[in-house]
Amino acid sequence: MIWRRQTTLEALNAMNEGTMMALLDIRFDAMGEDVLEGSMPVDHRTHQTFGLLHGGASVVLAETLGSVAGYLCTEGEQGVVGLEINANHIRSVRSGRVRGVCKPIHTGRRNQVWQIEIFDEEGRLCCTSRLTTAVV
Repeated sequence: MIWRRQTTLEALNAMNEGTMMALLDIRFDAMGEDVLEGSMPVDHRTHQTFGLLHGGASVVLAETLGSVAGYLCTEGEQGVVGLEINANHIRSVRSGRVRGVCKPIHTGRRNQVWQIEIFDEEGRLCCTSRLTTAVV
């Protein structure tokens, strides 16, 4: 297991209260040995002008999952901050809920790299993102 902090999904979701994640209804749904999963609705909060999932909303989901996963890999007073994120938008989504799956590429002492893939309700890949964080 890569996680150094003990937590529950309920505790992770409680951290979202009063944040952008709460406004967008981003939820942590599953946590495994080396994976963190979350979801977000595709609705008026996350649509762009033409009724599709906004690319920026996908990036918010990706960065949320990667940053929290990064934090869970730290200890004590350590935390993480994002250094760089990129996203390739592969398939559009108009409605439903998208699911993000975050896995580590590298979890070093000073930096981390996370791969986040976002899927629609049919399990089709919609976005792939990579987040680099610094451990501070």
